[in-house]
Amino acid sequence: MPVVGPPKPLEGAPAATGLHGKVLDRMGSAIADGLLPVGSVLQLEELEERYAVSRSVVREAVRVLASMGLVAMRRRVGVQILPTSEWNVFDPQVIRWRLDSSNRFAQLRSLIELRSAIEPEAARMAALRAPQERAAEILTLAGELWAAGQDTNSERFLELDIEFHRLVLAASGNEMFAALYPLVGEVLAGRTHHGLMPERPHAEALEQHMSVAVAIQRSDPDTAHAAMRALMSRTMSEVSEQFGAGENLTLDEARQP
Repeated sequence: MPVVGPPKPLEGAPAATGLHGKVLDRMGSAIADGLLPVGSVLQLEELEERYAVSRSVVREAVRVLASMGLVAMRRRVGVQILPTSEWNVFDPQVIRWRLDSSNRFAQLRSLIELRSAIEPEAARMAALRAPQERAAEILTLAGELWAAGQDTNSERFLELDIEFHRLVLAASGNEMFAALYPLVGEVLAGRTHHGLMPERPHAEALEQHMSVAVAIQRSDPDTAHAAMRALMSRTMSEVSEQFGAGENLTLDEARQP
């Protein structure tokens, strides 16, 4: 069975490469972290000097940031930093920048809340719609995930975990759910790469993955939904504990300011 690695950028979100990519990454990270505050205005000349690059490189980086909604080029004014409400918060690169920022917990909380709204329903629909071959594939993957969870190879576990959630989203039969796979992949990769996962996954989390898979294989939508919901709730609790936001924080409690 092919296993994918960390997700590729969505179509329309170009990968950061070369000199332009380095400037793009530095500017995007600074904006996401508030080092370039909302409402501030920068001149192209200032950016050229700050990053020691040509005008064309700066223009290209600004063009991409504008396509993501992070900045706007104001004629006779300059490059203005836009508020979060204007950002394409579903763009995988924007998610990476926000996960790298000092406000990482808020980004993780938002993403887990989104997943909690989508993935349990995707699991329910997969139990109703997935062909037996796809259901068997999910079950096999859950077994591999269980085995990988007994080891300390976090990258292998990450690959399997991303693929498990991709298959469940795809098995829902809803193409819009399936299209959220890169976003889910970024969350899982971000937690792993920022050291926000336990050295070994908790047995309960592994059991919940298996429960989702078994329920889908048995065409049991209610159990599939409940198991995935429990998995999302556990994820929120783990993240909250790591950030000192409450030892037993539930998804509903996490929505409170």
